[in-house]
Amino acid sequence: MSRTLIELLQEGLPAEAVLTDPDVTSSYAHDMASFCAAGAPAVVVLPRTVEQVQHVMRTATELRVPVVPQGARTGLSGAANASDGCIVLSLVKMDRILEISPVDRVAIVEPGVVNAALSHAVGEHGLYYPPDPSSWETCTIGGNIGTASGGLCCVKYGVTAEYVLGLDVVLADGRLMSTGRRTAKGVAGYDLTRLFVGSEGSLGIVVRAVLALKPEPPQQLVLAAEFGSTQAACDAVCRIMEGGHVPSLLELMDRTTVKAVNAMAQMGLPETTEALLLAAFDTADPSADLAAVGALCEAAGATQVVPAEDAAESELLLQARRLSLNALEAVKGTTMIDDVCVPRSRLADMLDGVERIGEKYGLTIGVCAHAGDGNTHPTVCFDAADPDESRRARESFDEIMALGLELGGTITGEHGVGILKKEWLARELGPVGVEMQQAIKAAFDPHSLLNPGKLF
Repeated sequence: MSRTLIELLQEGLPAEAVLTDPDVTSSYAHDMASFCAAGAPAVVVLPRTVEQVQHVMRTATELRVPVVPQGARTGLSGAANASDGCIVLSLVKMDRILEISPVDRVAIVEPGVVNAALSHAVGEHGLYYPPDPSSWETCTIGGNIGTASGGLCCVKYGVTAEYVLGLDVVLADGRLMSTGRRTAKGVAGYDLTRLFVGSEGSLGIVVRAVLALKPEPPQQLVLAAEFGSTQAACDAVCRIMEGGHVPSLLELMDRTTVKAVNAMAQMGLPETTEALLLAAFDTADPSADLAAVGALCEAAGATQVVPAEDAAESELLLQARRLSLNALEAVKGTTMIDDVCVPRSRLADMLDGVERIGEKYGLTIGVCAHAGDGNTHPTVCFDAADPDESRRARESFDEIMALGLELGGTITGEHGVGILKKEWLARELGPVGVEMQQAIKAAFDPHSLLNPGKLF
C-alpha cells in the first residue's frame, strides 16, 4: 500500500514535494507539546497550490489513508502530531500574501504565511493584523486558524477567530468549498467559517483565508506595577476592567516567573515581588490612561508603579513577559504549559489554586497570564528524565484543568485541544455537546481521515 500511495501522490505533485526518507519524515512527527504520542508518517507532502492539496485529499480518500495537516508545528497541544502511516500535509510552502486591500481592510493569504510576515506587510499600508501569538515570528496563519490562537493583545483586540472573514477549504474528498465573505457584514447561512476556526484540521484543509485588518494604532506605552500578593494584583485587574479601561495589553507574571526571567536574562526585575502586572495603552493619549490605571493599581495595594516614558522603555518591560516561557523551561529543562481561561473575577482563585497544586506535588509551577481576559498559562517545570517527577507533572497538569472548570472556566483559551486535552474536552462539553460535535465531524469527514485522534 505504501508504494502505491507514493506513486499516486507523485502523479499530481512535483518530486521535491514528496518526502519519503524516514530520517526526514520523522522530523515532521510532532509539535512542541509534551506528553503527546506521535506516530511515524508514511510520507510528508509539501504542496504549493490548491490543486495539489486537492490531489492529496483525493488520493487519501481513495486509499483511506489518514492525513495530518501541519503548519510551523509551534503548537502546544499535539494537534499537529503524526499518526502511524499517515500523510503529513505540510502547508508551509503555500506562503503567498495574495492581496492587501486598504479600502476593504482585508488581507487574502495562503495558510503558510508567517504571522510576523503578514503583520509587517500590512503595516506598510498603515494597517494592523492584531492576533499575535507568542510564536508570531515563526507560526503560520493556517496554524493560527486551526487552533484559534490568541496572544498578548487579546484583551482589546480579540483572538484569531474574530479576524477570519472567509475561507477556502479543501474537504476530505478533495472538493473545494468557500465560506464566509470579504464584506464588512454578512449573515448568509450557517457560519461555517467560524466552525473551521479552531477545528485543528479535523474538518478540512484551509488553503486560503480572508482576514480582517484594522488601522494601525499609535505606539503603545507600558506600565509595570509590583504587588506584594497575587490577590492584590488580581484585584487591580478587576478594578481596571470594572472601571471601563481598554488596555491593549494586561499581563501578569507571578513570583516564580519573575525570578526565572531574572535568572536567565539578568533583567533586574524586583525579586521581592509576588506579582508583576504589565498594562499598556495604544490610545491617542496613553500617558493619561497609564496614570489612571497606575492610580487603580496603587489603590489595590501596588508597592511600586513604573510607567514607561517612551517606546524603548515600553519594549524593555514587555521583553520580560516575552521571555517568560523560555525562562521557565530553563528551570528544569522541560515544561508543560497549561492554557486555562477563567472569568476575570476568579483570576485570584486560579492563581492561588495553582500555587497549592505546586506545593502538593513538590513542583515548580510558574504562572504568566493574559490577565485582562483571564487566560492563565500555568507552566509546570520538571525533569523529563525523572519518571516520578514526570508523573507528578502530568497529574498536576490535570488538577490545574480541573480547577479551571471548577471556577467556571475552560480547558483552553488559545492553544487548542489536540491530543493533550481530548479527555478533558468531553468533561467540558458534556455528553450531548460531544454527540453533536461528533456528528459535525462525520458530516465533513465520513471516513475519519482528517487528523484522526485529535479533539475526539
